[in-house]
Amino acid sequence: MSNKLGFWLIWVLFSVYAFIFAPPDRPETMTLIQKLIAGDWQSTNAYIVALFNLMGVFPLIYACILASDGRGQKVPAWLFATLSFLVGAFALLPYFALREPNPTFIGKKSLIIKLLDSRWTGVGITAIAIYFLVYGFSSGNWADFVQQWQTSRFIHVMSLDFCMLSLLFPWLLSDDMERRGMTSDRFFTIIALVPLVGALLYLCLRSPLIEIEQVTA
Repeated sequence: MSNKLGFWLIWVLFSVYAFIFAPPDRPETMTLIQKLIAGDWQSTNAYIVALFNLMGVFPLIYACILASDGRGQKVPAWLFATLSFLVGAFALLPYFALREPNPTFIGKKSLIIKLLDSRWTGVGITAIAIYFLVYGFSSGNWADFVQQWQTSRFIHVMSLDFCMLSLLFPWLLSDDMERRGMTSDRFFTIIALVPLVGALLYLCLRSPLIEIEQVTA
């Protein structure tokens, strides 16, 4: 119960900060977003381009966990996973607050779960992430990024959202590892604490789900 209240409190505080106390937005924010979506990146700081695209990678990572975690939950995990592509941790924090511990996977894997459970899916997501990490670190202007972080709500909140998604991931790890019979693999418990990279390594190396037959009366 205390964890659930904690997630609700974090969600409220994060939302209040993002919409009230974060720096004001710039007039050109919508133009920037349109350019980022369209792939018109020539005049945009590579760190911002990388961060924007990595904020699309993180929901994919979470979808690979929530696909199985949502089996048996009272709330539809797919809805929160889908909304996270639009609003990141603002959508996932309520799921964390509403979900119940789920260390077993009952029934057979659906086609979507098979796809998201595949190691090749993890490798594909990792390849995308590596591309944008290299792109950002090789071409980005750090001083400009810091200045924009201090003066643009969009950049400021997106950065904090990235940090929040990194911090939330380990909370799902224990149940996901147990669903795969990996409870003795402490390596993953430690590596998952590394922002983004740890989650990517986990998706690439984790064991397949253990399917448990559903008992019918």
